[in-house]
Formats: sequence, structure tokens, C-alpha cells
Amino acid sequence: MQYKIEQQVKGTRIIAGDEARARRTILNKFIEIVESHGFNEILLPIIEPQEVYTNKAGQEILNQMYTFNDKSDRELCLRPEGTATIQLLADEHFKGHKDKKFWYFTPCYRYERPQAGRYREFYQFGVEWLNPSIETDYPNDKLIDIAKIMLKEIGINESQYSINDSVKRGLDYYTEDGFEISADELGAQKQILGGGSYKQGIGFAFGFDRVMLLKRNV
Repeated sequence: MQYKIEQQVKGTRIIAGDEARARRTILNKFIEIVESHGFNEILLPIIEPQEVYTNKAGQEILNQMYTFNDKSDRELCLRPEGTATIQLLADEHFKGHKDKKFWYFTPCYRYERPQAGRYREFYQFGVEWLNPSIETDYPNDKLIDIAKIMLKEIGINESQYSINDSVKRGLDYYTEDGFEISADELGAQKQILGGGSYKQGIGFAFGFDRVMLLKRNV
């Protein structure tokens, strides 16, 4: 169940009861699957320097960020997505380290017009595979296969979505065409997953709230 209070910020939700339990059940299944494929949890900060995104993500996401200056006049933001931070981690700590695999489940923040499947506070479930081994063929295909398993395990079959494995992604750090999974029955907000390759590796993120909407319609 979702609740609203008078002082609640537009585009945010209070979730409890059966709906909260359903989200937890699906989250636990996602975690079980990705950990069986060698991914380990990583916890990311909510507050980030703006330059994390000005240097990596591109204008599309910059126009949507919640930005502010703190008491020391540092230019900060609420994190709009997870991959840019993972890339910095790879640059500073994992150069030369093959097959570092992480998963995360985290709230993200973007100033967009709220509607079904689009919120200003939303949740991503993401995986990042840093420095895949040269012996590993087709990491894109491997990650898409993992995403398909995740959807199957929560009762969403392949007839309910489509995969585009050659799509231009809107974030500047992608080095080649990426991939997306979409479900037409969600309407305008039909994309439930986006991913692709960047300099340090490859990853994807599910829009967890959209997965929940799709699951509700199964």
C-alpha cells in the first residue's frame, strides 16, 4: 500500500504493507540470482559531488539532477544513477583487476514530471562487471541472459517484453551501442532496463519501480 501525507514531496512515495513485502520478495530473488553469478553487493552514497556527473554522464542527466551547495560551498547533488560512481571506483582502485563484479539496490533522484512509472525518487537494481576477462566472450550477451533469468524467476516471461541489443544510450560514458529491455504495456515509461559498455566494463540497471508495475499486471 502507498500512503500520502500533506507535506510529502511531489514524486516521492511512502510504501508499506503488502506492497512493501512484494518489493522485498522480488529484491531477494534478484539478489540470489546475481550473487549466483559472482556479483557482490556494493553500497553507494546518496550525496555525490556534481563533478562525478558533469565529467561523465552528459547533458541529458545534468538537466535532471537535484543540485545544491553545502555549508562549505561544495557543489553537491543527489545521485541520479549508479554507474558513474562505479566507474570512478574502477579508475582509482581496480585497474588491472579482472572480473570485479558488483550489484547494488539504491534510491536515485531526478527532477522529472511525475507519472506512472516515473518518480523523482526511484529505485535501481544494477550490476556492474569491471574489466571482463579477455577469455570471456560477449559480455553483453551474458548480462542480457542474466536479466532474462531475473525476469523469469519473478514470473515475467519473454512474451511480455522486448530486447533491443543495439541502441544509442543517452549517457555520454557509453563507448558503443547499448541494450534495453522494454514492456509495451507500460506505455510511455516502457523501458525497464538499460545497459551497455563503458571504458572500465559493462553493466545494466533495472528500473525497479517499473518492474513492480509490470509484475502487478502479470
